[in-house]
Amino acid sequence: MSERNIEAMHAFFAVWNSGDLDSLDEVMAEDFVDHDAYNPSSSKGLEGAKEAIATYRAGFSDLEMTIDDTVAVDDVVVVRWTANGTHDGDVMGLPPTGNRGRGTHGISWTRFEDGKAVENWTQWDVLGFMQDVGAMPAGEQAAAG
Repeated sequence: MSERNIEAMHAFFAVWNSGDLDSLDEVMAEDFVDHDAYNPSSSKGLEGAKEAIATYRAGFSDLEMTIDDTVAVDDVVVVRWTANGTHDGDVMGLPPTGNRGRGTHGISWTRFEDGKAVENWTQWDVLGFMQDVGAMPAGEQAAAG
């Protein structure tokens, strides 16, 4: 079962890269729940996941999500990922800056039932993201000693 869930998780990340939102129907349950505090569509199930991906792809037309590591146990798949892209559209209320992200890192923990994602918890570097797009100044770097 874990291998099937890993394939579904990888297909989910492929949608972030391709924008083919209809393929989510194959890997996510209709009543999917996303526990990402930065996803305003988190309570809208499968359609909310599609909205979230469409929103980020509109803000980053060259968005690329890379899976760095995958671990699966029973009905859970955990993925460590990196997102890259150029901020060339509105996202999270931020007008485009043209800035290229240095790579936002995150971890997604997803539970599956019958080969479809039913629940997800994601933690990601929101501060680094905000600094990359120019919405927040980057902190001073410590001087090398």
